[in-house]
Amino acid sequence: MLNLLMLRHSAGYEHSYLPNAEVAIKEIGTESGLYTATTTHGCECISAENLQNYDVVAFATTGELPLDDGQKQALLEFVRNGKAFFGIHNATDTCYEWPEYGAMLGAYFNGHPWHQEVVVNVEDTGHPAVRHLGTSFSVVDEIYTMRDFDRAKTHVYMSIENSSVEVEKSTREDGDHALGWCHAYGDGRVIYSGLGHPDALWSEPWFREHILGCIKWAARIEE
Repeated sequence: MLNLLMLRHSAGYEHSYLPNAEVAIKEIGTESGLYTATTTHGCECISAENLQNYDVVAFATTGELPLDDGQKQALLEFVRNGKAFFGIHNATDTCYEWPEYGAMLGAYFNGHPWHQEVVVNVEDTGHPAVRHLGTSFSVVDEIYTMRDFDRAKTHVYMSIENSSVEVEKSTREDGDHALGWCHAYGDGRVIYSGLGHPDALWSEPWFREHILGCIKWAARIEE
């Protein structure tokens, strides 16, 4: 069984979904039999010594995390050396002063112009994170736009259908509103899902299957 560490430290905005997510992440691991989850607010969990105990690290964080250079290096090496990183929703809204983190994850938050029902296009219908959702689905969520994002450097598995939003509110001139992506980082894997802001989503079976699929891909359980 895998071991997963979820860090939910809020150095910026405190999302109300986080307690729900902590419970859901633990329940998903137990129900699937895939992993055991540890969840924490404490950034001291990010250390070379402690990370040896885990296979997957998930961030649901905001703001500038109180991590020293050794801790930052430990996280990057954790992934580079073959382990998994899962960024949940606001994982792009953190560590702006640590550019190597943004490069690892693939983007930084650059606004949330839409909090509404949106249509999501499934760009990779075979990906374990979304293959149960068909070619598109609708969801009410807070949708981020991104900076420092380049889809040539990652694999986008879901994105916003621009016709379902007032696209003129976007901060992106190219209209590329990727919502979920994944890629290799060294010998490890990184996956991001922009979904998860509403508290109630974390009790929805389809969304929990999405979260499990993200973890399965990142941990190389399913391709």
